[in-house]
Amino acid sequence: MSNFKKLFTLLLTSITLIVLAACGNSSKETSDHKTEAAKTIKHAMGTADIKGTPKRVVVLTNEGTEAVLALGIKPVGAAKSYEGDPWYDHIKEQMGDAVVIGTESEISIEKIASLKPDLIIGTKMRQEKDYDKLKKIAPTVFSETLRGDFKSNFELYSRALNKEAEGKQLLKNYDDKVATTKKALGDQTKQQVSVVRFMTDKSRIYYTDSFSGVIFEQLGFPRVPEQEKFFKDNDKLGKLAVDLGKEAIPDMNGDVLFYFTFMPTGDDSALTTEKEWTADPLWKNLDVVKKGNVHKVDDAIWNTSGGILSANIVVDEIKEIFSK
Repeated sequence: MSNFKKLFTLLLTSITLIVLAACGNSSKETSDHKTEAAKTIKHAMGTADIKGTPKRVVVLTNEGTEAVLALGIKPVGAAKSYEGDPWYDHIKEQMGDAVVIGTESEISIEKIASLKPDLIIGTKMRQEKDYDKLKKIAPTVFSETLRGDFKSNFELYSRALNKEAEGKQLLKNYDDKVATTKKALGDQTKQQVSVVRFMTDKSRIYYTDSFSGVIFEQLGFPRVPEQEKFFKDNDKLGKLAVDLGKEAIPDMNGDVLFYFTFMPTGDDSALTTEKEWTADPLWKNLDVVKKGNVHKVDDAIWNTSGGILSANIVVDEIKEIFSK
């Protein structure tokens, strides 16, 4: 009986282990199935069904590229940076051998298809006419616009990439940085800020719906009240920016003035505009210029890139400038 009991115990133990192993495999299969289950993402052009975590991502906007990189994914293809060859200096190492698929305004459908993406990220503002072709290549998610606060677009991309938790943490980190910086700056955030951009043969005042404008607002800086007259919600650019002639230079005044110059790769003609305007007597007569409170900053970081990586850099630079 003793041998029989030993044999029975051994057999029972073996069966138990087999059952546990089977349950473990079943749980793993169930977990894998859940991971790979398609989720429906609502976006500017409708909905997209995305399976699991995309690995081969193509990005059609500069701010979208920053979002993907911040979430730890290197895109297989992306729209060329407005400045750089082909990428902005602050992302070129992370981009590695990513393929250029055109520019934000002119993408190559053929090149995108050749990369065999499992997700395409773009924007209705730039690529609406290409959407029907793109969604036949891979699930495609579009933001509505590239203006204003980058956060809503970032949240959309995080969901599409199955990185929602990571995305929330990155946004929390950014919000914490803004709060800490705002506290550190104290009363300096009461100074009225003016933001100007020099372009080929023209200049603009950038306002509250611009990338830098949103960040200044988050930090608590007021804008110059006299500039409000230039902006109407029903205008093409809304409260993003307004084109102005030299006669409006006096309206560019503020307690502090920041300016950047748009120089897309291979074209530095806007430098001529910058030199011409900053040499003008009206510019030199601005109180903010006389007091030395004018700061030239990088257009790529402060305007065209427009994503979470740049936003963090802008906050750091604002803190540094006001801490001098």
